[in-house]
Amino acid sequence: MINVTKTFLPPQAEYNAILKRAWDKNWLTNRGVLVQELEDKLKNYLGVEHIIATTNGTLPLQIAIKALKLTGEIITTPFSYVASTSSIVWEGCTPVFVDIHPEYLTIDETKIEAAITTKTSAILATHVFGNPCNVEAIEIIAKKHHLKVIYDAAHCFGVTYKGQSIFNYGDISTCSFHATKVFHTGEGGALFSSSAILNDTLFYHHNFGHKGALEFQGLGINAKMSELQGAMGLAVLPYMKTIFTERKKVVDFYDKNIDFTKVRKIQLREGTIWNNSYYPVIFESENQLLIVEKELNKHQIIPRRYFYPSLNQLPYLKGRSMPISEHISSCILCLPLYFGLKLKELEFICSLI
Repeated sequence: MINVTKTFLPPQAEYNAILKRAWDKNWLTNRGVLVQELEDKLKNYLGVEHIIATTNGTLPLQIAIKALKLTGEIITTPFSYVASTSSIVWEGCTPVFVDIHPEYLTIDETKIEAAITTKTSAILATHVFGNPCNVEAIEIIAKKHHLKVIYDAAHCFGVTYKGQSIFNYGDISTCSFHATKVFHTGEGGALFSSSAILNDTLFYHHNFGHKGALEFQGLGINAKMSELQGAMGLAVLPYMKTIFTERKKVVDFYDKNIDFTKVRKIQLREGTIWNNSYYPVIFESENQLLIVEKELNKHQIIPRRYFYPSLNQLPYLKGRSMPISEHISSCILCLPLYFGLKLKELEFICSLI
């Protein structure tokens, strides 16, 4: 079977050797040496000033909303994974959807201002498949209307925009280190902020609100990464150059061998160094997608309809129609892309499409 993705696993002996350090200390959680070492190495690798490793990629979104004291309405995109919207609702705020750009697939910045009301407190936008939003335009809008900006950068490990990490944009950025991602810790995520003061707030929020062992600085939850996860991250990180190289080979093959007279692909924003995180193709119609998906499935090839559905259509929301997002969601299919895909497998996938 060829799935849409396959987790990269480092040699088990290397993982075990790193994990032994936690075993020897009998310290498996509460920010042990492995998690702290991973944070330090990721700061250097990514070119960021602050990072807080977390146990998954959704809690960072919830913590970001809490840390920025957001209330009322948060402008967001309908074309994202459900976590970006559910986190807004979970934290007692109201998502206000703005449709997407038909080529970049990110929130259409030209439509944001029309959605701002007296209840708007922030913009929560997603860098779709690692493709950056128009961060410059969003920053101008946010400053003009005194709004906070959160970026759901779940797909963005290793992405740079105009020479710096995409995580350096906005008040807070979040990332997922889920097993399906380019870099992973099995399950995990991270919080990023360029502000030292805000980083301190994020830190105590992710650790029950602790200020030392016996005092509490404020409200918090438990979002700490474990040493088992930290060990996986430390084992995977040295292989990132190889992972990126092999994934780019797959992307280049698709680019050369897919017939783009009937399908199209995402347009990357100028100034982006991309991480080849996903390979979405957009069909002319949902019917066309379903025919291709069925044919692929017959041969044990499992792509993914991602993102689907358009989030304004979630059953617990009453979102306005978002025509572009709804159309893209119905017609987009992510093809298999992972380290280890063989040439013959890629040739077969393209021939079937």
